[in-house]
Amino acid sequence: MTTRAATTQHLSWIEIVRLGLVQTALGAIVVLTTSTINRVMVVEYALPAVVPGLLVGWHYALQILRPRWGFGSDVGGRRTPWILFGMAVLAVGGFTAAIATALIGVSLLLAIIVAIFAFTLVGIGVGAAGTSLLALLAVSVSPVRRPAAATIVWMMMIVGFIVTTITASAFLDPFSGLRLVAVSGTVSLIAMVLSAVALWGIERPRSAVAAAGAEGAAASVEMDSPSHAEKPAFGDALRDVWRDAAARRFTIFVFISMLAYSMQDLILEPFAGIVFAMTPGQSTRLAGLQHSGVFAGMLLVAIAARPSVGLGSLRVWTIGGCIASALALMLIVMAGLSGPPWPIEFSVMALGVANGAFAVAAIGSMMGLAGKGQSGREGVRMGLWGASQAIAFGLGGLVGAAAADLARLWIGDAALAYVTVFGAEAALFLIAAWLARDAIDLPAPAPVSMASMRTAATPAITDRTPVNSLLAKTS
Repeated sequence: MTTRAATTQHLSWIEIVRLGLVQTALGAIVVLTTSTINRVMVVEYALPAVVPGLLVGWHYALQILRPRWGFGSDVGGRRTPWILFGMAVLAVGGFTAAIATALIGVSLLLAIIVAIFAFTLVGIGVGAAGTSLLALLAVSVSPVRRPAAATIVWMMMIVGFIVTTITASAFLDPFSGLRLVAVSGTVSLIAMVLSAVALWGIERPRSAVAAAGAEGAAASVEMDSPSHAEKPAFGDALRDVWRDAAARRFTIFVFISMLAYSMQDLILEPFAGIVFAMTPGQSTRLAGLQHSGVFAGMLLVAIAARPSVGLGSLRVWTIGGCIASALALMLIVMAGLSGPPWPIEFSVMALGVANGAFAVAAIGSMMGLAGKGQSGREGVRMGLWGASQAIAFGLGGLVGAAAADLARLWIGDAALAYVTVFGAEAALFLIAAWLARDAIDLPAPAPVSMASMRTAATPAITDRTPVNSLLAKTS
């Protein structure tokens, strides 16, 4: 056993927003790579849709490395170098993806080779930056602020999507490969600079406190542990986390819930077009209603789950959001069975609100659970859950679209085929709600006074219960 000095750095609201700016930068590069470049490959260069689909799928598959990136930030002691590393790799990957797209007109084989390399960098960059950023939030945001912090960071990433698509569209016309490369390079450069500025000095107070605490604990630590202890192996760290029943249950919950969350991505607009005879513009507006609902649901949880308001804990909102999502999907099932008289806009808006409430509550719960269990494993836990989320999200759209096509061939009726998939998605959300009962076990933070809220933003040295050495293994 060793006694270690620990630090608790409670980020201020401004610091939380600064980390949100990193998510904005990350979202800006990702949306240009996975959405705009996807469209250019299919429309302007007439490639089969499967080509960008496989490239984006490869970027999702690489998220399985997230636990490794989280482990690196755990043993390194600081998160910001890993965030900057991930953002740099992502920026190079996004720029290279644009170059690969422009090369299609020169050599298709060369373009595909470069594109595979580019999307490999994108997958690595997203995983390294995103995992370390969430791990930093998990250990640095006070429980009182977690619902709002999760909302801020998530919504600022969506802001990155919106601002980039609107701005880039203005500069991409008239389209050319060179113009695409220039726009992508500019976005990547701005995103990298924004991330570096946002992260500047954000861990410095924590490091200073750690140094001060280390001076007082140095003697006891030196007596109880080797002075040159070896760093734990990644495999040992991952096995330690997976042996934790709470971490394992939450991993399964994340996979099931995110699979349900993403299944309608590729089928909602085709469903609206086929069953409700909506034009592309009308179905796009319908998707906009859903995204507006997601924003509303996130804001609802950010306000209601605050201890000062006291309208439910993150656990309650996670479970309730899953159940509400299932009920909203059943409204869409009724829409498919009833046809145009049904208020499809209301049903889709309700789904968005429920999805937003569930998603931000689950992220807030994730931040809280990452700090539970063995110390020094926050990054590995966050990486494990991030990998589960990303893989489920990548599979969800594919599974939903494939299931709709198979159901249509088997049933022979398009409306019933889509209804079948939406019903299956609702069932997955109910399973996720059941799993969340045991997967999320967070004590609700007590209401705090304004004075304690002010002191929460200042670093403080706290005692931590002695823990086993990082090399210790349990059977």
